[in-house]
Parts: sequence; structure tokens; C-alpha cells
Amino acid sequence: MKVLVVLAHPNKLSFNHAIARTAAATLVNNGHDVVLHDLYEEKFDALLPTSEILKDSEIPPSIAQYCAQLSDADGIIVVHPNWWGQPPAIMKGWVDRVFRPGIAYEFEEGDKGEGSPIGLLRARSAIVINTSNTPEERELAIFGDPLAAIWERCIFDLCGIKNIHRTMFRVLVTSTPEKRHNWLEEVQQTVAKHYPPEAN
Repeated sequence: MKVLVVLAHPNKLSFNHAIARTAAATLVNNGHDVVLHDLYEEKFDALLPTSEILKDSEIPPSIAQYCAQLSDADGIIVVHPNWWGQPPAIMKGWVDRVFRPGIAYEFEEGDKGEGSPIGLLRARSAIVINTSNTPEERELAIFGDPLAAIWERCIFDLCGIKNIHRTMFRVLVTSTPEKRHNWLEEVQQTVAKHYPPEAN
């Protein structure tokens, strides 16, 4: 299988980086083809220009490559922290520029964009792994779960992916090395469950 792993965190020493490395290593060990993008390392330009908005717009080769990898992926893993109930801006910009009409979704003929999109992604499953410094009880009581709405309902479901697994590790800022080790083991188990070893 081809699995796309996309990471958004500016600090290479962050736990988010450890999560992404662990996920990618588990995939490789299970015989999958892995494409790992560290959006900050790649200095991904998150600004969607007007010239790229329409379906048939000409897009830069770098964005076309991201689009091709998204289209070819059998699975997708997204890793980022919860910042203000949202992904980091660079991740949102990646979605804006790469989840394009004609790539991730389209509308029925005659639909000018007011209807429900038809998902085009071939990936049958996606994993979203987030970190947070807000205790679960407080977050759910005050904020709900905005990241669930963003990834599960507003992005992946509308683009054709129905099998979505999401994990939130918290409270990161007070976590112990032992706790983080256990979380990384959970990452291994989750990735291996959704993307088991390739049959010979």
C-alpha cells in the first residue's frame, strides 16, 4: 500500500515529530510504501492564491506533486497539535491547496458548487493523531471537539474516506517519559491495525 504521512509542527524535537517517525517506521516495517511530508521542514507555502482556486487552474509543479501523492495514497496519516481548536495554519494551507476540486472531490454535472461534493480520494482509511495541553473533560465541556468536525466531517468524509481513526494524546506538557513511550507504542499498534503487513 501507498501511505501518505503529513506532519505539521515547527519543532523537530517535538513529540509530534516522534509520532510521525514512529508511524512511518511502522509502515515501512509492514512493507508499505511511505511518503512523509514535514510541512515546516519543506517550508510549504500555505497561502492559496486566487489563480489556483478554480478546478482547471494551472498549479505549480510542487503543488501538482502533492496532489498526485494524495490521489495515489491508499491510506493517509495526519499528525499535528491542537492549536486554538484547529490545525496549525501550515496544515490548513496544505488542505486548501492540495485537496483540490478534481483531485479530492467534485460536484455533479450542473452543480455550480452549492450541492454536496462527491469524494474522489482512493484512500479507504485515514488516521489523525493530535496532541493537546487541555484536559479532555474541560475541552469537551467548553469547546466540544472541533478537530473531529474538521477532519472527520468537513474534510475526509466529504472527500470519500469513511474509515477515519483519530487519537488525541493529552496532557502533553505534563506528560512523563514513560507516558510518552506508552503513547508511541499506541501509535505503533494503531498504525499496524489499520495498515497491517503486506501479504507476500
